[in-house]
Amino acid sequence: MIGESFFSKNSKAALKKSPPGEWMPTIPDVCIRLNSGYPAPELVPHKELKEAVVRLLEEEQDLPLHYIGSPRLKKLRDQIRGRMAERSMVVSDEELLITSGACQGIDLIARIFLDEEAVVAIEAPTYMEALEIFQNYTNHFISIPVDEHGIKIDLLEKVLVDRKRDGQAMPRFLYTIPTFHNPTGTTLSKERREHLLALASTYDFLIVEDDAYGELAFHESPETLKAMDKEGRVLYVGSLSKIVAPGMRIGWVAGAKEFISAFGWMKKDLDHPFAHASMAAFLENTNFKLRLHTLSDTYKAKSSVMLSALEEYMPESATWFVPEGGYFVWIRIPGVDTSKMLAEAAAKGVAYIPGKHFFLDHSEGREYLRLSFSYVEEKEVIEGVKRLSRVLGTGPSSQ
Repeated sequence: MIGESFFSKNSKAALKKSPPGEWMPTIPDVCIRLNSGYPAPELVPHKELKEAVVRLLEEEQDLPLHYIGSPRLKKLRDQIRGRMAERSMVVSDEELLITSGACQGIDLIARIFLDEEAVVAIEAPTYMEALEIFQNYTNHFISIPVDEHGIKIDLLEKVLVDRKRDGQAMPRFLYTIPTFHNPTGTTLSKERREHLLALASTYDFLIVEDDAYGELAFHESPETLKAMDKEGRVLYVGSLSKIVAPGMRIGWVAGAKEFISAFGWMKKDLDHPFAHASMAAFLENTNFKLRLHTLSDTYKAKSSVMLSALEEYMPESATWFVPEGGYFVWIRIPGVDTSKMLAEAAAKGVAYIPGKHFFLDHSEGREYLRLSFSYVEEKEVIEGVKRLSRVLGTGPSSQ
């Protein structure tokens, strides 16, 4: 029978590490989806996007449906560069590559910089998709814990000092989500940002800054690592998935032109010209300042609702970080294996993501789980936390 005998050694190894679908079993439709890191449905601008597509086709007819026909393809690049410039990140056209979401950008970075001998520094925990991407290219990782102020830079420095003393390889890059982290919701302090950039210079490694949630601030977004970078060491990964619509698959990488040129050469999907032109047409008529204000207000309110519900219904032993933006709350429940508990939680009508999937060593995440407040309505946030608390034996009985 035709099957895995045709798979490459690399693909077999990657699939063995993380079998497809293993991280999230099928969730019943009746579940409240506190696992879903999606935008709120009411904030996805489907009517405005429809109007933009209609206007695009009326004005350009067949041009957006060709490989490179639409003049709006260049316009989208300028719009993204303009958004970056508003946040003190000035890049040239040669320093920007539009990708199919942030994940393609991360994969291109890994494809160019990593091989079997390469070392990658990561946060613990970190974004599960990025972790799986890096594992497709190397097995060598430096894993640094995250606390309420982001990645623990003092521990990173100690590891780097020890590795240099022992003649071990330095990381090719450090992958970080410094602002409204996924999954912890934490934000790297300014002092740690400065320290991280200094370490990158001293020990000669790059920094991959994933800023997918960076504009979803409840108060004010901090200065990006890219804006602080004086040496061209930061590769900035951006996305419109969380602030417009994930299905449009608009992301980008900004960095030194030599890097961007290499990424462009390896990017063999021929772009997505219709999606790019449609997004450019949408952005033409969008008051983005107002849109971000609406997003911020909505997610801030949902976050407050979730935090209040956690305070009321979670066991006293449970702890969590308070996010300053983004989508997530990261919870530790001592003595509870959240992966084993998921089936019971789903049966009681609530879903979450077990913490183990965000760690290189799954045993580190046994007592953690990630909840998302972004996707469901406020009343569902409360009910979802209540259902979870009943699984833990601390919530009110169902009515």
